Amino acid sequence: MQEEIIEELSVQTRRPLVMRALRRSIVRRKIANYLFDISPSASYTSEIAHHVKTTPTNVLGAIRGMESRYRKDESLISLDLVELKEGRRDIKLYSLTEFGKEILQSMRDEF
Repeated sequence: MQEEIIEELSVQTRRPLVMRALRRSIVRRKIANYLFDISPSASYTSEIAHHVKTTPTNVLGAIRGMESRYRKDESLISLDLVELKEGRRDIKLYSLTEFGKEILQSMRDEF
């Protein structure tokens, strides 16, 4: 029971940081929404880029962070919105975490 309370506080503490990061980057927001729409499936970089109409480099920057363009501490992985799943033949797949689904669902419910 105490673990649930701690986890809930953690969600409440992280939520403003996540919302700020999503507001600051249209690409982050589009990627998160795309992964929410295909959830529980995962997707690879070029497929995500195709669906959100950007380059694979921008997708990687938004998901993992990139030196000058995307701050690592505001990346979707650092914010615990997206997780990396290793596919066969060294294919990297990305999917939304449970926390990510919760945040995006609450955002959609607000609007």
